[in-house]
Amino acid sequence: MGDYMQIPNYEKARSRSKNEVKVRDFKLNQEYKKIGLNKKFFLKTYGCQMNEHDSENIKGMLEKMSFSETMEMEDADFILLNTCSIRENAHNKAFGMLGRIKHLKALKPNIIVALCGCMAQEVGVVEEILKKYKFVNFVFGTHNLDDLPKLLDQSFKNPKLNIEVYSMEGDIVENIPVSRVSKYKAYVNIIYGCDKFCTYCIVPYTRGKQRSRHKEDIIKEVKELVKDGYQEVTLLGQNVNAYGKDLYDDYELADLLVDVAKTNIPRIRFLTSHPWDFSDKLVEVIKKYDNIVNFVHLPVQSGSSRILKLMGRRYTSESYKELYDKLRSIDNISITTDIIVGFPGETEEDFEDTLDLVNYCKFDSAFTFIYSPRENTPASKLEDKVPLEEKEQRLYRLNELINKYSKESNLKMVGKTYEVLTEGYSVKEGMLFGYTETNKLVNFKGSSDAIGKIVKVLIRDAKSFSLDGEIIE
Repeated sequence: MGDYMQIPNYEKARSRSKNEVKVRDFKLNQEYKKIGLNKKFFLKTYGCQMNEHDSENIKGMLEKMSFSETMEMEDADFILLNTCSIRENAHNKAFGMLGRIKHLKALKPNIIVALCGCMAQEVGVVEEILKKYKFVNFVFGTHNLDDLPKLLDQSFKNPKLNIEVYSMEGDIVENIPVSRVSKYKAYVNIIYGCDKFCTYCIVPYTRGKQRSRHKEDIIKEVKELVKDGYQEVTLLGQNVNAYGKDLYDDYELADLLVDVAKTNIPRIRFLTSHPWDFSDKLVEVIKKYDNIVNFVHLPVQSGSSRILKLMGRRYTSESYKELYDKLRSIDNISITTDIIVGFPGETEEDFEDTLDLVNYCKFDSAFTFIYSPRENTPASKLEDKVPLEEKEQRLYRLNELINKYSKESNLKMVGKTYEVLTEGYSVKEGMLFGYTETNKLVNFKGSSDAIGKIVKVLIRDAKSFSLDGEIIE
């Protein structure tokens, strides 16, 4: 290993100090602005909305470096995988993609190949790249996204494998260029990292400590989006409800939402919430402001208080239901969740508790997963006696129940009119698609003039995962 290698380290990644978070500005050196002239990049993104937004920043930087994007990997001069480490499946997909790239690189050895994102922060992943994927030119992590221009320049000059991954608490970098996927909906980061250390989750190690952006920077970004005609913002964080706790004495997510609402952006969403930090004040703010949508994604993970304790979630099934009931006091609210089945030690009784909770909450929809052990997490060291077949059976039973309530929720909307933000042409031929304020997918007949606008749609039909309707003039 050369001395230029910067390898991830879990001990450093876990540390949490009281040190002040550095805020720095992105600057693109003049010498990097023409690197991509007559060159194309191919970018593949895995994982959550934070990753999707990171990719918008990556595209922004590459475009400022004169690169153009290609959707065909074979045409690219630079291939970048922005990876996710939340579950084994995302891992396997990224390594499978590297296998495909290896064949391409044998045919076109001058292609520069890089990997970034959460997987880059994992010790085991970097070891595997050093062992089996030496054709990769460089690897960088979540803490030095803004180093991409420098790393790419170095790789074009010297294509030898370079690993530059920092395990640290993290800084905040403002003003990274952004090339947004949509002209109508935008992601806005408000807080980075996570300090919850749930026993199954690797995110606190891959994303660093909780660090909030200054409210002025967030409001400024939203005001720019309003000026550019955006209809919706989603305020992003690994745990948005912790916003402000590291930065202010008396300013939290509820206060930020009020300030964002006053910019008059038509729709405001926020993702993802941890039940532990969800305040009564936040519930009241959602009720009060019409442009804060009546939609909350509130991951429960399990309905068993015993399993929740093993997961390190710091709430019980009962306290989750209390919060859920407060949220249901908001008119026409839609509540979705995440649930893990087959956590180590989960008994049939624990699983029945999860089904009971779903029967109580009747979620509008849910993301459901079989537990996937993550490197270096406490849960990965727990004894797991539940056979995979049983876990799959549980997932099937859970999904049947989730789908039943999802359809029931959608059927209640038939015959009523809702405001839908039209995003484009549907996969259903001759139709448009968009989302209601409550995040329900609607396919409807209408002209292309509606794209990018919030229109009134009468719901005619409901399925488990989508609605059909027509525009009402």
